[in-house]
Amino acid sequence: MTETRPGGGLDAALAILDRLIGFDTVSAKPNIAIIDWIAGYLREHGVDPLVLPDASGGKANLYATIGPADIGGVVLSGHTDVVPVEDQAWSSDPFTLVERDGRLYGRGTADMKGFIALALSLVPGLAARPPATPVHLAFSYDEEVGCRGVPHMVAHVARHLPLPRMAIIGEPTSMTPVNGHKGIKALKTVVRGLEAHSSQRQLGASAIRAAAELVAYIYQEADRAEAAADPEDGFTPPGSTFNVGEIHGGSAVNIIANACQFRWDYRYAPYDDPDAVLARIARHAEETILPRLRATAPDATIVTEVEAEAPALGPDPQGFAETLVRQITGANDCGKVAFATEGGVFQQAGIPVVVIGPGDIAQAHKPDEYVSRHQLEAGLGFLQRITELARAGL
Repeated sequence: MTETRPGGGLDAALAILDRLIGFDTVSAKPNIAIIDWIAGYLREHGVDPLVLPDASGGKANLYATIGPADIGGVVLSGHTDVVPVEDQAWSSDPFTLVERDGRLYGRGTADMKGFIALALSLVPGLAARPPATPVHLAFSYDEEVGCRGVPHMVAHVARHLPLPRMAIIGEPTSMTPVNGHKGIKALKTVVRGLEAHSSQRQLGASAIRAAAELVAYIYQEADRAEAAADPEDGFTPPGSTFNVGEIHGGSAVNIIANACQFRWDYRYAPYDDPDAVLARIARHAEETILPRLRATAPDATIVTEVEAEAPALGPDPQGFAETLVRQITGANDCGKVAFATEGGVFQQAGIPVVVIGPGDIAQAHKPDEYVSRHQLEAGLGFLQRITELARAGL
């Protein structure tokens, strides 16, 4: 157990983490049960949370303020959803917290219920001695499937509440501050052609061929992005990347395929314009590939839709958030990561962002996901320092 400073110690956080892990919040399922539990916990300590449900009522964001409600403060942000556990070989029940050799195992321990538990463990101390600068808790749904929940919460805050001075996104970075990550657009393209006997190519329009041509063009864009990448941009690999990860089409070897679809993603560096790149791909499909399909299939179509997306996060080295976090951690600068977070959504709303949290992203999404006690202790110390500065009116 860590030294008990204002806000409680690690034992309190572990007790909360035990409860949080017990909620099966895989993104395909509702998260309302965990939100209700967190809301009840906050109310027990005199904090009135704002619960923002989705249209179904089965999922919700939660936003709570401790301290003055009329000024912007520090947001501690985390997502409540986790990735699936099916077809993974776990050594223990993924929804039961288990400690072995200083490691806390369970789905979401690193990504990112460990951070949420640390933030919640501070509530009793903060409620007893409210800070001069408010501390906001922001817990979202459906981050793992494209940051679908957090934009609604951030938009509500921007419209109706004082804009926070900064946001800390508690993704697992091994407590190393991060000021940049790539954005992502996950897309699905559906090609419709015209079936015919495979010996009569003049009568059909192959959706598979058209899809293959478009996939080839996407990888030409990938080559262009690689050639244009700034090798010193801090990302591994540098620059923007493309991947076609799934493709399905056709029904038999002797039938010209009338349909083909593929899913792909574009992970773009903050200095690239994703809309311009995707518009170029769409224009090639419309002006070069589609006319050939329609020569024999007038009703042929190529339709691409964005299934999920998260904006990139760009650095702000002289900004308040980065300066404060470097001051607390002793880091000379901030790093960059290739994975996406909700940080870009906050930044787009004008809220300075740093990503920092306990655990290693290498443990996320895998069987036997864990966060170490050591990382949780470091995370707790960091958040306790944040709350001390908030009390002093940072």
